[in-house]
Amino acid sequence: MATIRDVAKRAGVSVATVSRVLNQNGYVNEETEKRVRQAMEELNYKPNEVARALFKKTSKTVGLIVPDITNPFFPELVRAVEDVMNIYDYTVILCNSDEKAEKEREYIEVLKQKYVDGVILTTNQFAPEEVEEWDVPIVVLDRPLHERYPSVVADNYGGARLATRHLYEIGCRRIAHIQGPTHVINAIERFRGYQDEMKALGLGDRQFVIQGNYQLKQAKEAVMDALAKQEIDGIFAGNDAMAVGALKAVQQSGLRVPEDIAIIGYDGIPLTEMTTPELSTVSQPIYEMGAMAARILIKQIERKPLEKLHYQLPVQLVVRQSTSRRGLT
Repeated sequence: MATIRDVAKRAGVSVATVSRVLNQNGYVNEETEKRVRQAMEELNYKPNEVARALFKKTSKTVGLIVPDITNPFFPELVRAVEDVMNIYDYTVILCNSDEKAEKEREYIEVLKQKYVDGVILTTNQFAPEEVEEWDVPIVVLDRPLHERYPSVVADNYGGARLATRHLYEIGCRRIAHIQGPTHVINAIERFRGYQDEMKALGLGDRQFVIQGNYQLKQAKEAVMDALAKQEIDGIFAGNDAMAVGALKAVQQSGLRVPEDIAIIGYDGIPLTEMTTPELSTVSQPIYEMGAMAARILIKQIERKPLEKLHYQLPVQLVVRQSTSRRGLT
């Protein structure tokens, strides 16, 4: 394998000159640079990217921290970020934090050591002053952190009101909400949307909240327990994974969906089309969110101006069999 010394010898220049060409650092006249690049091509020389990163304190890599890669929402988000970053020749380092703040901090230290050029966060557990110390471009995706950092989110509050109203319009009056993690901002916004819509519908005193923590199994167990204590005819789950858990719980309790209990989720993941019955959902533009966040990060890295800092994308009600009007009065 050719070394930088071999390239210098073939081109008839010093090692320092080859280094300047590689790192685009310092003046090299056009003719000399042409000889160096020709020598690199003839010798099939591949630069040591680790060494270049140490020298330039840049690496053509970005970090992406997600809270739970087993949640079907996040793989599509990750795919979008990766697709856009690949266009610009950036590599994505994926970090799965399991919703643990300490693990997220450990990942940040690792990313800093690797001289990543930027970070996309899908978490809101960091304090703004912590993030400021990282000294790299930051974009916040799905879960807003602080107004000073660019963000891409969906209309969580409006989507929750849309889901709750839909259940009411098909005849549900005892509508329960399966809530996500109480520290996660989008779960809080969906819960707030549910509360406000229930009040607007004159059902403020009939609110019933089930804790599901964005987990399918936990939601299933919580709904099974709730059905033994409370009469429910509609369920708005804070994400689609919990909606699937609710569906399993209702069916295992000997009840029918939607005839006895109608169910709607939130996210719009493909899994909702694979259940029986198929699940209604509030669909987020997941891929578009990830791609937009990646493009914003690229602009920051290249020090280009941003048209605006914060984007809130609209959501869409997708009605399927789990909220069919049949059997509801």
